[in-house]
Amino acid sequence: MIAVVYSGSKSAFWKISNEGKTIAECTIPGINPRFNDQKHILYLLNKNIVLINHAEKIKKIFVFAAGASSVNAQTSLAETLGKFFKNAKIKVEDDIYGASIAACYNQTGIVGILGSGANCAYFDGKKPEKNNFGLGYILGDEGSANYLGKILLKSYLEDKVPQDLRKQFEEKYNVDRAIILEKIYRKPNAQNYLCSFLDFYIENRSHKYIEQLIDLAFEKYFNTYLVPTTRQHPNEEVHFVGLVAGTFQDRLRLVAKKHDINIITITKEPIYNLLNYYSN
Repeated sequence: MIAVVYSGSKSAFWKISNEGKTIAECTIPGINPRFNDQKHILYLLNKNIVLINHAEKIKKIFVFAAGASSVNAQTSLAETLGKFFKNAKIKVEDDIYGASIAACYNQTGIVGILGSGANCAYFDGKKPEKNNFGLGYILGDEGSANYLGKILLKSYLEDKVPQDLRKQFEEKYNVDRAIILEKIYRKPNAQNYLCSFLDFYIENRSHKYIEQLIDLAFEKYFNTYLVPTTRQHPNEEVHFVGLVAGTFQDRLRLVAKKHDINIITITKEPIYNLLNYYSN
């Protein structure tokens, strides 16, 4: 029995397979070793009945997590999971590695992540090329869910949101300047708070102002991540992975066209491809 895990900062998707057949699945809050300590991760695992019921039977776990780019972070997360899955051999890689496998399998390509966070890398068919993009939700993540939340809140606080949207926003979230700043600067898990506003984008995706914000975020992503990578690796196929890429792929393809970039595939939920890859 094996388990495959794909985790952003907001959510961790688990699928459990036996002899190539999916027998269980669940979603828990994200297990980012950059933000979550051992105590918190074990608390999350011990709250989930699916994982409790299968913990002793799982023999191999393949984990792909945001924040697991360093050897220390990978070792730490593997040791933490080992305390819960006592009979499992655990392999931990970062999320861009998992996204690359999900998008390319064993082929080369350029892979972009647009989910709760953002990243991009050239994949040589075995591993992603090292880069300096993974700066997190404060310094980076342009184009991601938390970045979209950030620019929406900034627009709201600067009175730039059109009145019809502003009214909807206030009715839905019941916030003001003090609440927003408190949530971002003084409360824990600010990145998840920012990500939570993705629902507002989805509900109002046809509004011209929302389209403008999405295009602005994607343009920033292309200039920061994708265009430099395509210059280093011309003629490579481009793939995207993640909830934001999958949800707004029409806007993503429009921005890509402006840069003369053809997106080959967009995978909204990479966990399915990862399970298929490791089950076989």
